[in-house]
Amino acid sequence: MKKPIIAITSDISRFSSMSSNDQAIDYAPRDIIRAIYKVGGIPIILPSPTYVEDTNFEALLSTFDGLLIPGGPDIDPKFFKEEAIPEIGATFYERDQFEIPLIQEAQKYGKAILGICRGIQAINIACGGNVYQDLAKQYSNLKIKHRQSPTEGSFPTHKIKVEKDSRLAKIVGYESFVNSRHHQAIKDLGKNLKITATSSDGVIEGIESKNSDRILAVQWHPESMWQVFPDQLKLFEDLVKRAGN
Repeated sequence: MKKPIIAITSDISRFSSMSSNDQAIDYAPRDIIRAIYKVGGIPIILPSPTYVEDTNFEALLSTFDGLLIPGGPDIDPKFFKEEAIPEIGATFYERDQFEIPLIQEAQKYGKAILGICRGIQAINIACGGNVYQDLAKQYSNLKIKHRQSPTEGSFPTHKIKVEKDSRLAKIVGYESFVNSRHHQAIKDLGKNLKITATSSDGVIEGIESKNSDRILAVQWHPESMWQVFPDQLKLFEDLVKRAGN
């Protein structure tokens, strides 16, 4: 039986590695890679090319069955037609320039997609939505801490309520206790998406496609939790299952 291939978009480390003098190394979170292996998928890492106009998306998409967009830096507000506010964090323009059209093309080809943290935001922007550049500055109803540092990331810090008619509810239940490492979040929802989870102060914590099972995304980091809370592994298992269909 063929194992689904799951492509994970990469970030870049700006520090020299122990084994070479390279200053820019493409990488993906190891806990995500281990999770994909554990649930029966084959993970591959997609480097962000410098010149996106040269990317042959058709050829690229033919190499994998599912796409995982992990966490990372803030998204450049240019991609949702805003100027950067002073509170925005570090951005990575090349990753945005590659990742957003990749998500759009993956949808056209019917690929299964999972977004994590920054990933939920990138998917929403790729679908025509936007994000709060900084919750503390721009979201008036903020009542709980969404950046749990220095609390260890493997432990949950706040609850979410999950919509009963959602795919997410079948995976994590109607209520879940999750970790939280973000200062940005979805503001206006993109096209053909629906909200599937919110925190107690109304911040969007989950989305999925309206009319298919192709997109599912969460604002928390299940890759940091599944070793301690095995139920979080079901999100990766669901991606591999969708990618195999």
